[in-house]
Parts: sequence; structure tokens; C-alpha cells
Amino acid sequence: MGFAAIAQGRDAVILLHGLARSSSSMEKMEEALAEEGYRVFNIDYPSSTASIEELSETAMAEVTEDPDFQECSQVHFVTHSMGGILVRSYLSGNELPKLGRVVMLAPPNQGSEVVDEIGDWWIFEKINGPAGKELGTDEDSTPNQLGPVDFELGIIAGDRSVNWINSTMIEGPDDGKVSVEFTKVEGMKEHIVIHATHPFIMNHAEVIEKTILFLQTGSFED
Repeated sequence: MGFAAIAQGRDAVILLHGLARSSSSMEKMEEALAEEGYRVFNIDYPSSTASIEELSETAMAEVTEDPDFQECSQVHFVTHSMGGILVRSYLSGNELPKLGRVVMLAPPNQGSEVVDEIGDWWIFEKINGPAGKELGTDEDSTPNQLGPVDFELGIIAGDRSVNWINSTMIEGPDDGKVSVEFTKVEGMKEHIVIHATHPFIMNHAEVIEKTILFLQTGSFED
């Protein structure tokens, strides 16, 4: 039996890593989802080289042109940080007929105050590129221009920070990069908070468990 035949009828999960990270940061999540029977596409996109819109189109083109992807019955997303904004950007301008559920981990859905404070620093731009500068909290920022979501979305926020300098720039509970409040977006189905840090939330055992549960049932609760 060929792989395409095996893939046919299976649900796909597209993984999108965060800013200045790579697909290797999502490997633990990838392994857990594969063990559950999903066909996983762990996309490595050049997050610091272009705008959010351009990155979303580039990342999705890599998947949608794959014959194995076309054989899958439904398409879910699991994203970390800016990866969630890429999904919102892509779906705002493209139809995905097989779209299933989306889980966003620590997404800056209303931007990040850290970008407000240091987004103009040359070192920030060198590390994070054009997309990083789009993630402020002002009304003209990309996350705040994308509007409400119209897909089945579960969000997991972290409230543990190991970056006290960044946390001084953020109001309320935060994960060192994004406030819990600013992970939320209008139209989301569920939102939970887990005591995890921004850089490693995708490796947290409870986060992985809750992610799989939402993809399977549409809820973080048993």
C-alpha cells in the first residue's frame, strides 16, 4: 500500500513555529500528534525574512502543493506564538475547504507590549525581521487588523515568565513575551491558561495533552 493511500482519510495537522524559531522547536508536539494517528506537516519557514502575509503564503504553499496533504480528509493547525498570526493572515485571504480545528499556543492575538517598547531597536529588527515589527499592540498592527476569527479555535496561554525584563513591560499575567489577556481574540471558542513559559510552552506535557483533546473533541475539557 502506497503512502498516499495510507494518508487518505487521515486528518492532517499543520504545525507552525514562532518568530525566530524553527520546526525543530515543534518536534515534541509533532511526535505526540503522529502517535495519535495524524498526518503531521511540521513546516520550517524563514520567520525573520519577510512580512507576516508573505510568510503565511510561503508556509502554506509548501503544504498545499504536497500530494499527501491533498489526500487528507480534514486539516487542523497547531501553532506557537506568531505562527497563530500566520494562520489568521492566511485564512483572511484564502479558503481552506477542509479546515478543521485550530489550537494556538501563546499567540500575540492583540500584539505584544514588548514589541511596543523595543520593536524599533536595531537588534530587535536584526533578529526578528519585518514580521516582528508587525506585532505591536496598536490598532494598526497586523494582529489587530485581522479582525475576529471564524473558525473553531482553542487558545492556550502561559503565565510563567523567566524573562523578568520583558515582564516589566507587560501588564498583568504573562509568559515573558505576551500577556494572557492579549492572547485572546474575538470569535475564539475556548481559552485556558497553563503555568508554562513562552519559549517552551509547546513542550509542556499538559499543553500537549490539551492540544490533542481539543483537536479530537473541540474542547479542552474531558
